[in-house]
Amino acid sequence: MREEIMAGFPNGAMYGSFGGSYIPRELEPVMAEIAREYERCRADGTFKEEYLRLLKEYVGRPSALTECLNLSKETGGVRIFLKREDLNHTGAHKINNCIGQALLARRMGKKRLIAETGAGMHGVATATVAALMGMECDIYMGAVDIARQAPNVLRMKALGANVVSVEDGQKTLKEAVDAALAALCADTSLFYLIGSAVGPHPYPTMVQDFQRIIGDEARAQMLEREGRLPDAVVACVGGGSNAIGAFTAFIGDKDVRLIGVEPAGRGLTYGGHAATLTMGEPGVLHGFRSYLLTDGAGEPAEVYSIAAGLDYPSVGPAHADLKVSGRGEYICAGDEEALEAFKLLCRTEGIIPALESSHALAGAMRTAKEMKPGDIVIVNLSGRGDKDMETIAKLGIIE
Repeated sequence: MREEIMAGFPNGAMYGSFGGSYIPRELEPVMAEIAREYERCRADGTFKEEYLRLLKEYVGRPSALTECLNLSKETGGVRIFLKREDLNHTGAHKINNCIGQALLARRMGKKRLIAETGAGMHGVATATVAALMGMECDIYMGAVDIARQAPNVLRMKALGANVVSVEDGQKTLKEAVDAALAALCADTSLFYLIGSAVGPHPYPTMVQDFQRIIGDEARAQMLEREGRLPDAVVACVGGGSNAIGAFTAFIGDKDVRLIGVEPAGRGLTYGGHAATLTMGEPGVLHGFRSYLLTDGAGEPAEVYSIAAGLDYPSVGPAHADLKVSGRGEYICAGDEEALEAFKLLCRTEGIIPALESSHALAGAMRTAKEMKPGDIVIVNLSGRGDKDMETIAKLGIIE
């Protein structure tokens, strides 16, 4: 892994005009303490050593970089590589961040973790590190997501977590974040382990730091294997943690396209999608400024995706800055396109992707049509599809 990891806050608390800290007064000392302690950890070699040791010995890193030789036949010779975050312990990229934040929480003397989750993978990863480090754990999850991600709910409970059903609003990820923030306001002795690259400073930067292992590994693996960098790196974008993790190591490589794929859902009409960077405008939600989907009254809009981990009405501030600067490209894939990509990867490569990751694959396959034979695309396969099999079965797409 390259030396840039945990090398210092980019532009303080801001990513261009995005980021910052828009929080109730009672949370200001809480966030200040976290920022202060995290700066100390960044400067502490023993913290980095323990983090990297756990990634290797517990998570199983480095994760594989797999060339999809069969799938590449479908692209006219464009070479598709998968960064296999699905092979991590717990089955997704979320564990990278949870290990780092839990180490920070332990150093701060915290005894209880709280977290939000949509697809359930962050909840499972948080419950996992809580068990590993001897902490108690509450996971806030919308009632709709609890129903559609039942296998992950069982996993969280098996690991000893208390799963709190959120019954407000759309009963999905946005409401789970609302509930977790409310719990933190009520008890500031808790440590809120945020799962995506969102929230008030310093969370977006912490999550980016802990997830950049994805891109750092992929960059080194590609150079070792092919002696060159990829032509494009593609990842799905909800809140944006797996994507910013994959992108960060390549931001300075101007010839490498960075392509984020948002959920177009049932179509780009109100309540039918969660394509924040495509359809949103700058605004403030959950303590940070970024792009935001709103209704006619300026409130966060209803959002939808077949992938529970993508239905969030905002996006991490780092992605907002990449969009405005032009360094990042953001496109959409709808439910049907993601499901076709899901089937294609299953049938050509014997790999079952998460529905979130299927959006990235769909975007990569579309992007490949613009490229020439021999070009290389890395797709961040952010998680495995075990959790989505009940959803897939109900749709009847498997004969």
